[in-house]
Amino acid sequence: MTPPTLPRARPIALPFVLSTLACATPALAYPVTVQSCDREVTFDAAPARAVSHDVNLTEMMLVLGLTDRMVGYTGISGWKTLDEEMRAGVAELPELAARYPSREVLVGADADFWFAGWNYGMRVGGEVTPDTLAPYGIAVYELTESCSHIMDRDQAAVDDLFTDIRNLATIFDVPDRAETLIDGWQAELAAVAATIPDGDPLRVFVYDSGEDTPFTAGRFAMPTAMIEAAGGRNIMDDVQSSWTRVAWEPVVERDPEVIIIVNYGEVTADEKIAFLRSNPAFAHIDAVVNDRFVVLEYVEATPGPRNIRGIRTLARAFHGQ
Repeated sequence: MTPPTLPRARPIALPFVLSTLACATPALAYPVTVQSCDREVTFDAAPARAVSHDVNLTEMMLVLGLTDRMVGYTGISGWKTLDEEMRAGVAELPELAARYPSREVLVGADADFWFAGWNYGMRVGGEVTPDTLAPYGIAVYELTESCSHIMDRDQAAVDDLFTDIRNLATIFDVPDRAETLIDGWQAELAAVAATIPDGDPLRVFVYDSGEDTPFTAGRFAMPTAMIEAAGGRNIMDDVQSSWTRVAWEPVVERDPEVIIIVNYGEVTADEKIAFLRSNPAFAHIDAVVNDRFVVLEYVEATPGPRNIRGIRTLARAFHGQ
């Protein structure tokens, strides 16, 4: 997801997670086929020269232990910085493009697979899409959350993360690694659910960026699912979009009790909070009056392994536990 300013195939705690997944897994029988948005993609063999886009998608590759199958990543340093965990995970990999890569970049890297998404490396009608890369033997798997940009789909769900992890594990023939991860995450989610008190869910607004109009998470963005898993409700869950801009008026009218700040980019989380506190138009919003802000890092708020950590953070902030 970026704000709007913008291998051959047929048609997070990284170091210790990887060590626990090093056991051998039974080989799948190729070819294998996975669903990618509105396409089925078939692989005759596991990709050997993969590229991932953005920090959250790259981390999915890392927790599955796939760095030896990668030739690089794209789309991180142009907007975000890598924390210590991620720096260690990608230390041996080059960043091929700081923001959205051109077709020439991916072809020049001799890539055979790109893990990206709509508005996560690809734009509808843009230069780099599954159709434009197919003639070069570069297969694309699309991030599930991003499919709302090109097809009808249900509201975002934490299961979207599990779907992507399972599909990647199928593509790369490491199915047991996916199930080990998902079993652990589901246990963590069950523990969080047990702490949520009865009663109406808290009203929550996601503030990514923007002063004239806020960039936020709608019905199809992962924070909507994360907020629900933590015992809240995204006040913009009726907005039929993923990450999008809205007007401030409905935010004020819906009076969120908690505001989530997505931390990345040139404007810090503290600066975003200061803007909300200092603007007279927001003076009577419940979250501002009661100083109820919670910060999620970009890699926690976008689909990826750290969603589970983010849900724990939200549950503690919502319920004081």
